Amino acid sequence: MTSLDSASRDGKSGQSSASSFVQISMNFNTSIYSNAITPLALHFSISEQAARVGQMIFLVAYAFGSELWAPWSEELGRYPVMQLSLSLVNLWQIPCALARNYHTIVIGRFFGGLSSAGGSVTLGMIADMWEPDDQQFAVAFIVLSSVAGSVIAPIVGGFMEFYLDWRWNFWGQLIFGAATQLAHLLFVPETRTTILLDREAKRRRRAGETNIYGPSEIDGAGITMRDVAIIWARPFSMFVREPIVFCLSLLSGFSDALIFTFLDSYDFVYAQWGFSLIQIGLAFIPILIGYFIGYISFLPVMIKHRKIHRRNPNTLEPESRLWWLLFTAPLETIGLFGFAWTSLGPPQVHWIAPMIFSLLIAVANYCIYMATIDYMVASYGPYSASATGGNALARDFLAGIAAMYSTPLYESIGNKYQLEWPSTILAIVSFIVTVPIYVFYWKGPIIREKSKFAKTLATDRKARNIRQMGEKNRSNMGQTSESQLSQSSGLIYGVNSKHGIH
Repeated sequence: MTSLDSASRDGKSGQSSASSFVQISMNFNTSIYSNAITPLALHFSISEQAARVGQMIFLVAYAFGSELWAPWSEELGRYPVMQLSLSLVNLWQIPCALARNYHTIVIGRFFGGLSSAGGSVTLGMIADMWEPDDQQFAVAFIVLSSVAGSVIAPIVGGFMEFYLDWRWNFWGQLIFGAATQLAHLLFVPETRTTILLDREAKRRRRAGETNIYGPSEIDGAGITMRDVAIIWARPFSMFVREPIVFCLSLLSGFSDALIFTFLDSYDFVYAQWGFSLIQIGLAFIPILIGYFIGYISFLPVMIKHRKIHRRNPNTLEPESRLWWLLFTAPLETIGLFGFAWTSLGPPQVHWIAPMIFSLLIAVANYCIYMATIDYMVASYGPYSASATGGNALARDFLAGIAAMYSTPLYESIGNKYQLEWPSTILAIVSFIVTVPIYVFYWKGPIIREKSKFAKTLATDRKARNIRQMGEKNRSNMGQTSESQLSQSSGLIYGVNSKHGIH
């Protein structure tokens, strides 16, 4: 590796790290609100169930908001869209913090969620920056930051709820969001290739090369409202019509909803051991540790896949992305059953027992999120933004619904084992939703053959891989031509007509 390659890789790593703070901040906003529910209920004289509407509406709006922002990042660039999103999210924290009635908070939370670009734009930035061989590692890191943000919030939130007024719940989101926006402003440049090439074309025309044009300039007017409507509709269409997207999104969404169910169940479970607000928050640390274990466990698998892909790109089918999940997905069911029946409380069970099982759930949750996104990207290629959009839609929407049912769930089922049966029911559901993983691993190629999106990509992938292998062989033989060098720079010079930078 040359010093230039090393510098480029270091720069991308720094930009990816700054982007990860965006994910942490966005998910922090979704979870930290739970620590304001009781104070809000007391301050505005409403029920705690009514106070949970603020959490639910943010998550549901976030589910749709991330889809609404995505097409604009393709047309206008990642950088301005993300900056606008972060600005609006931060702006909507102010009326919440200054609210004199609860309606203001609900409205502020709704528009704050709708303003959140989230992973749809962040993953696009990662795809822009990294080559396919390294992209999987960057995606894994972004996924880690996403799930970590939702758990860091209750850890910090316990201290905030204990020591500070409820308004600091929103001021805290604003401070964290402003710091995140500043980091993005300073360290993450524009990454969208078409935008960069348009800028380069304009620069060269100013320098006298009049026949150089960018891709957007060649395409003409750019995206139309009809195009936007089609793009916005595609994630929802794929979610309903594509079995892979539907089943794996439900699995991923259910796993995410578990975390938000935990936010409420922990109060009941650990109160049996006399935990304070701060101690209940600290009880989420095992989940955070579980996420890191899940992330680390994926690294050897990704390294192996990269080596195989470099030897022969045609060797790995998209289903290979699910291999590690075959072993880690059952940890969710095991963890839920274990968490359920170690929630009996003292003197039968020590408090460390449910924490151990929550760690197993976290390992599974990370692996499910990572593997489902990775598999969809590999299966749908150019349509992966829409496919993963369905994933994000399911995760945030189901998490929003969970914010409303979780407390009644742990208050209303059974008499003797009121805390144990709800988690047992969740364990049974988790077993059902993990079954499709094994179906797709063994029968995925047959299922993809019936998908117009995946089938088209499979044909294109084979043709591209054959072409890449041929180019690699020619390169090894020292037959790199002048035309190849010109194409590798991404520049095509016009003569008598408009030509573009691709």
